[in-house]
Amino acid sequence: MDFLNIQSAAQAYLPQMTKFLRDLIKIPGESCSEEGVIRRVAAEMESLGFDKVEIDPMGNVLGYMGGGKDLIAYDAHIDTVGLGEPGNWNFDPYEGYEDEDCIGGRGASDQLGGIVSAVYGAKIMKEQGLIPKQNTILVTGTVQEEDCDGLCWQYIVNEDKIRPVFVVVTEPTNGNIYRGHRGRMEIRVEVKGVSCHGSAPERGDNAIYKMADIILEVKALNDRLHDDPFLGKGTLAVSEIFFNSPSRCAVADMCAISIDRRLTDGETYISAQDEIRALPSVKKYGAAVSMYKYDRPSWTKLVYPTDCHFPTWVLPEDHPALIAMAEGFTGLYGTPKVDKWTFSTNAVSIMGREGIPCVGLGPGKEEEAHAPNEKTWKADLVTCAAVYATIPQLYKKQSGECV
Repeated sequence: MDFLNIQSAAQAYLPQMTKFLRDLIKIPGESCSEEGVIRRVAAEMESLGFDKVEIDPMGNVLGYMGGGKDLIAYDAHIDTVGLGEPGNWNFDPYEGYEDEDCIGGRGASDQLGGIVSAVYGAKIMKEQGLIPKQNTILVTGTVQEEDCDGLCWQYIVNEDKIRPVFVVVTEPTNGNIYRGHRGRMEIRVEVKGVSCHGSAPERGDNAIYKMADIILEVKALNDRLHDDPFLGKGTLAVSEIFFNSPSRCAVADMCAISIDRRLTDGETYISAQDEIRALPSVKKYGAAVSMYKYDRPSWTKLVYPTDCHFPTWVLPEDHPALIAMAEGFTGLYGTPKVDKWTFSTNAVSIMGREGIPCVGLGPGKEEEAHAPNEKTWKADLVTCAAVYATIPQLYKKQSGECV
C-alpha cells in the first residue's frame, strides 16, 4: 500500500474539506431539524462521484462507493446539540471561525468533522483503487444521535435492511483509536404525596421531602457501582427534577427525578433499575422506578419509538477491523494509542444491540463536545481521511489471514 500517496491525497483535499466543514457549521442542525445539513452532505457526495446517494425515510443520508456485496460503513451523526448560554461563546457558533490550525463552530468536533473526513476518505479510496471487489463502502450521515444515540441505526438495520460487515464510528477520539465505551440508560423515579395548604404542612405528605431522602441515597449509590478494568466505573447522576403542586402555597403531591445512568461492562438496564428499587427510601415511600421511552418525530416526521436503553459494547483487541485500522494508522502516522470513549455513540445500537463490530477514529477531541467555543483541528481531518482510505484493503488482508 502506498501510504505516502494516500497521505498526500488527503492533504491535497484539505481546502475542500475545510470549506465543506465550514458550510455544515453554518447550517443549524439540532436533533429532529437536520434537513439542511443532510441535503448539504448529499450534495457533496454527489459532486465527488459517489455511485449512489439516497436519503432514507428517517432522514439519514446514505452514500455508496463500489459494487461488492459486503458493506464496510463509516458512520457520522450530523445533528448537534444547542448553543447553551450565548455569552459563553467568543465567536458566532454558526458563522464559526478558521485559523491556520483550527476550525471553530457548533459541531466542529461533535461531530461534523467526522462526516467530512469519511466522505473524502471514500473519495480517496475510489481514486486510488482501494475498494476491494467484494466490498461496497457506505458513508452514513445519521440523525437524532444527540437526542437518542443509535436510534438511526436501529432504523438502518431493521427497516433499511442494511447490515455492514463492520462500522467505523467517526466520533472524536483525541487522535486515538477506540474500541468500546460504556452504555447508558435514562431512569425516572417518581414518588407521590398529598397536598395541603402551605400554612399547615403537617396536614399533608410532602413528596419533595421524600425525594430529598431518595436523592441522597442515589448519590451514595454512585460510589458503590461496578468498576470494569477497561471501560471504567458505572456512574449515575440526577439530571432533572420535577414536581407537582396546586400552588406555591401548597405542599407538593408529586416529585420525580431523571437519572443519567452510565452502564459499564457487566451491568444491564435491569440490574440498574433493581439497584434503585432496592434503596431503603425508594422502598419506604413506594417510589416508582421506570425507564424512559423516546418517540420524537425525525425531520421527515417519522416516529420510531424505542426504550431509552443504550447498551455497552467492547470490540476484542484481536478483531481484524481494529488490527486493520491500527496498521493503516501506523503506516501513515506512527503507532496509535488504543482506548475507549467516555461518552456514548451510535455504536450502542450498531454493536450493542445488533452485534455488528465497531471501531472508532474521528477528528477532534472529546473535550470539545457540547462545549462553548467548540473547535476541531485541520490536521485531524487529513489524518482521519487518510486512515479511513487504508482500512478496506488492510481489513481484506487481516480477515483473510484469520479465516
